[in-house]
Amino acid sequence: MRRSCSRPACGGVPTATLAYDYAGRTVWVDPLAEEPHPMTHDLCARHADRLSVPNGWVLHDRRDEATLLSLPVARAS
Repeated sequence: MRRSCSRPACGGVPTATLAYDYAGRTVWVDPLAEEPHPMTHDLCARHADRLSVPNGWVLHDRRDEATLLSLPVARAS
């Protein structure tokens, strides 16, 4: 079965895995896990890059530099 982004109406190819801890108010974005897990969410690059967390929460983006360097960069004209 093909994995896709967990965001509704997005069929994008996942590149990251999101996990969270409600009690600790912490969110982690990691490189895509090899296997899906029911307590995590797959995200495409667009949604992983635009992720924001509620006030009082902490976001840890732990994707490696190789993943970040492969993302397209918007250039000003």
